[in-house]
Amino acid sequence: MVIVFVVIAVAVLAAFIALHWYAWRRLVRDTTLPRSVHRRVGNVVFVAGPVLTIGGLAGGSAGVPFVLQRVIAWPGDLWLALFLYLLLSLLAGEAVRPGLRWWLARRDAGADIERRASPVADTTAARLGEPGRAEEQDQLVAIGDKRSGKAELGGSAAAQGTAEPVTVPEHPRGPEPGHASGSAPSRRLFVSRVVGGAAAAVALGTVGYGTYGVLRGPAVKRLTIPLAKLPRSAHGFRIALVSDIHLGPILGRGFSQRVVDIINATTPDLIAVVGDLVDGSVEDLAPAVEPLARLRARHGSYFVTGNHEYLSGAEQWVEKVRDLGLRPLENARAELPGFDLAGVNDVQGEDDGQGPDLGKALGDRDRSRASVLLAHQPVVIHDAVRHGVDLQLSGHTHGGQLWPGNLLAEVANPTVAGLERYGDTQLYVSRGAGAWGPPVRVGAPSDITVVELASKQA
Repeated sequence: MVIVFVVIAVAVLAAFIALHWYAWRRLVRDTTLPRSVHRRVGNVVFVAGPVLTIGGLAGGSAGVPFVLQRVIAWPGDLWLALFLYLLLSLLAGEAVRPGLRWWLARRDAGADIERRASPVADTTAARLGEPGRAEEQDQLVAIGDKRSGKAELGGSAAAQGTAEPVTVPEHPRGPEPGHASGSAPSRRLFVSRVVGGAAAAVALGTVGYGTYGVLRGPAVKRLTIPLAKLPRSAHGFRIALVSDIHLGPILGRGFSQRVVDIINATTPDLIAVVGDLVDGSVEDLAPAVEPLARLRARHGSYFVTGNHEYLSGAEQWVEKVRDLGLRPLENARAELPGFDLAGVNDVQGEDDGQGPDLGKALGDRDRSRASVLLAHQPVVIHDAVRHGVDLQLSGHTHGGQLWPGNLLAEVANPTVAGLERYGDTQLYVSRGAGAWGPPVRVGAPSDITVVELASKQA
C-alpha cells in the first residue's frame, strides 16, 4: 500500500513539473530573449509559484505556524488557480498557432510579390542612367579615395582614370538576438508573444473576477420545495442553508461576519450549517468563528460535520460550535413543529468510527411525519432513500468551484448542485459560501440558500 502511494505521489509530482515546464516554455522561453530582464522575471515566477503552492497546501499538516500559513496561502493558492487557467488558455492557443502563422506567412508573401512588381524596386538601377548621376558617383568614388589617401585635386579621380575600385562596406542588419535569421523565426516570435499574451490576459482576468466573487460574499438563493407529509401549519417554514464556509488562512473573521450578516438578513426560521466550516484548528481559528455566535433564527441554528472538520479536530470543533450557540446533530434528530430535522456525521468520520448512522438518527421516528436530513456529502442520499427521508440538504461539492472541476465533481457525487429527486426523496446541494484552496470560483458562484418548505395540503 505504501509503495502504491509513493508511486502515485511521484507520478503526480512529475505531471506537476512537466505541466509547469510546458507553460514556462510557452510563456517565458518562447517570448523573451536570453538573459533579458523579462526572462529572469519569468523564471522567478515559475519557480516561486509552485513552491508557494506546495507550501500552502502542506503548511497546516506540516505544523507551520498559522501566521506564516496566512502569508504563504494567498500567493500559493492564487498561483494554483492562475496556473490552471494559464494552462487551459495555452492549450487552446495551440489550435490558434498554425492558423496565425499561416496567415502571417501569406501576408508576407503577398507583400514580397507586391514589392517586386512595384517600379520602386528598380529605382536604383534606373537612377544610374539619369543625367547628373555620373557626377554623383564620381564624388562618391573621390570620397572613398580620400579615405584611402588617394584623392587628387583638380578633378574627379574617375575622370583621370586613376581611381581604384572602392567597395563601400555594408552594415547588414543581423537577426534579432537569440533567434535565427530569416522571416520565419520572427513570425514564430510574434505568434508566441500574441498567444502567450492573450493566454496571460485571459487567465488573469478569469482569476481576478473569480476572486472578487468569493471575497464579496455569497449570493442568496431562494427555493421552494413541496413536501407531501408537511402539515399546513408548517407551510412556508424557511431554512437558511449554508455550507463550505472554509474559514482558514485566507477567509477569516471578516468573511465570517459577512456570512452571518447575509444569513440574518434573510430572517430564517432555522439555520443549517452543513459542514466544512473550517480548515484549521480551534486554537488558530477561534477568532474567525466568533461571529457565528450572532446567528439568529426563531428555531435556532444546527450544525453537522464535514470532511474538513475531521481533518481539523472534529471533537474540538463540535464543542466549539456548541459554545457559540449552534446545536450539533451527531447522528441525532430534533423534532420541530411539523417535521423532524435529523443530522448525520460526515463520511470522513468512518476512519475514526464516527461515520454517518442514519439508523441511529432516524430509526425510531414516526414515519408519518415529514423529515429533513442534514448531511454534508450528497452520497448519503442512497441511505436517505432507504430510510424514507423526504428532503436531504447537503454541500461538499462547491459546484465544482473552478471550471472544469464540475466535470470531476459529477464523477464523485450523485448531484453537484441544485435540486434533484431520488425516488420519493429530494436532494438539494448548495455550492457553498466560501472556497477551498484558491479563494476563486469560476462557473460556480457561492451561495446561501433559503429553502422554503411548502405543504401540499396548503
